[in-house]
Amino acid sequence: MARKRKKHDAPAAELPMTPMIDVVFQLLIYFIVTIKPIDVMAHLDVSRPSPEAQQQKLDVPKNLIRIGVFYDGFAMNDKPVPESALDDLIGKLADLDRKQTILIMCSGAAPHEMLIKVLNLCGKHQLANLSVISTN
Repeated sequence: MARKRKKHDAPAAELPMTPMIDVVFQLLIYFIVTIKPIDVMAHLDVSRPSPEAQQQKLDVPKNLIRIGVFYDGFAMNDKPVPESALDDLIGKLADLDRKQTILIMCSGAAPHEMLIKVLNLCGKHQLANLSVISTN
């Protein structure tokens, strides 16, 4: 005699998600703690000057013009210059040599508009050899 199984409607199997989420967080914490970040600075190829080069006196370009941008005005080669005369002076410098080096020293307290004004004047007179530094 063969037995017949009765078909019972068995409840659907449920997987508890909370322990799985806990395991995932544990793995995430483990990997974050054990990772060794790559030291990018160690892999940069930087050519450093030789110690002999430091002993040599640095040659300042003959045509170096220093323009100071301060909170209360401008200076050219450490001499105060009114804003109205700045355009004429930069124009005269450009007429002499357009490849001369212009060093723009901008004070930290100077408004950005003043620096932009000097850069625009240099661009207007086609001076391209510009360096901008920040001073205190």
